[in-house]
Amino acid sequence: MAAVRIRNREEILSNAGSEVDRRAREIILNSIEKGIEAANPKNIVRSKVKIINGKLIVNGEAFDLKSFKRIFVVGGGKASGYMAETIEEILGDRISDGIIVVPRGTSGKLNLNIIKVHEASHPIPDESSVEGARKILELVRGSCESDLILCLISGGGSSLMACPHEGITLEDKRMVTEILLRCGAKINEINAVRKHLSRFKGGHLARAAYPATVISLLLSDVIGDPIDVIASGPTVPDPTTFRDAINVLKKYNVWDAIPEAVRNLLTNGDKGSVEETPKAGDPCFKKVHNFVIGNNRSACMAVVDELRREGLNTLLLTTFMEGEARVIGSFLGTIAKEIIVSGNPARRPAGIVVGGETTVTVTGKGKGGRNQEIALASALYISGMRGVAIASFSTDGVDGPTDAAGAIVDGATVQRSRNIGLNPEEYLLNNDSYNFFKQLGDLIFTGPTGTNVNDVAILIVL
Repeated sequence: MAAVRIRNREEILSNAGSEVDRRAREIILNSIEKGIEAANPKNIVRSKVKIINGKLIVNGEAFDLKSFKRIFVVGGGKASGYMAETIEEILGDRISDGIIVVPRGTSGKLNLNIIKVHEASHPIPDESSVEGARKILELVRGSCESDLILCLISGGGSSLMACPHEGITLEDKRMVTEILLRCGAKINEINAVRKHLSRFKGGHLARAAYPATVISLLLSDVIGDPIDVIASGPTVPDPTTFRDAINVLKKYNVWDAIPEAVRNLLTNGDKGSVEETPKAGDPCFKKVHNFVIGNNRSACMAVVDELRREGLNTLLLTTFMEGEARVIGSFLGTIAKEIIVSGNPARRPAGIVVGGETTVTVTGKGKGGRNQEIALASALYISGMRGVAIASFSTDGVDGPTDAAGAIVDGATVQRSRNIGLNPEEYLLNNDSYNFFKQLGDLIFTGPTGTNVNDVAILIVL
């Protein structure tokens, strides 16, 4: 897995409004590359998983390999292919069999000898996603008490490993998810429903693997790293119930809009005639070990370290960034003003880093991603400020429905746009940040990075 580089670095640097702006842009681009490198799944697995004196060491916890007759490797997600490569390097022919599910078009980049690769659809699951989940379930159901199952889970796993509950179809599941997304349901609410429509999520994989020992390596793409939410928690106890799922759908007044088969399943589950998802204390979790080995904080801290190396007074403000993208962008702009006026929350030269994942409420007809919208909103607030630059990027290299990872702005961005006849306020109103930055040459292109630990935004005031 080659190091990720910003492909249009020189173009971005040449667009700086001044020499000091160019320097600010350069520092930001360097720190972006460091952040993505820190989220590299191969680097993460190598640092967290080792074999020492016949013991498998995971996050400092030891497992005696002599205790296991067979080792199976399963999993899925955007980063799971590279995670599997590294696990093969570490365990070699100790692995008996395995299968991972990766996004379509990415298996050709992998070098695996024992673990099989199944391609599936992302972000919208299709029948290949169902087939991938079923292959994993079939493999783990053939395990026994003396076996070890290594489960490699990363962002995108929910879509790549889909196994609808008996009585409903994949289209039923897809429709329910789309309805909940449109009505503004929160991710934990969506997951409460999805887990009860699945035979894979919400602890079902752990149930299928019982009584084998399960070690799950989780690369988190969820704010705060709740392990029951990462890829919908296939090896984690589910704290929600069929009743919770029903309440979510009724809360948003969409109970009557969902397919009848789904209503019947949830109602029967609430009555007890359909088995609940496994809960804490269920015997199937007795030998399950879940480890978050990488997350947004890892990427943010790498950015912070790079900014400090450049001599900036740097603060990691939060890794819990949520909310409307344009509001976050405006907030970053106001922080820049505060630093200039009062030296708070950091004195110049200053660096501010925030991590998480925002949302965009689409009201226009344009094209863009949440990180590009953050950058455009922030540009309006820092217009005219020298030595100030802001960038926001997705660690997976794909910001929304675009081919860019994000965008970068400085104090001259707004004036540059007006000079070529663009109206930044109108582009923001139309959710058309991609086309705005495309014309300015300030999109950030990395290509797909093979990982995903959410987004990082960086503010620099020199």
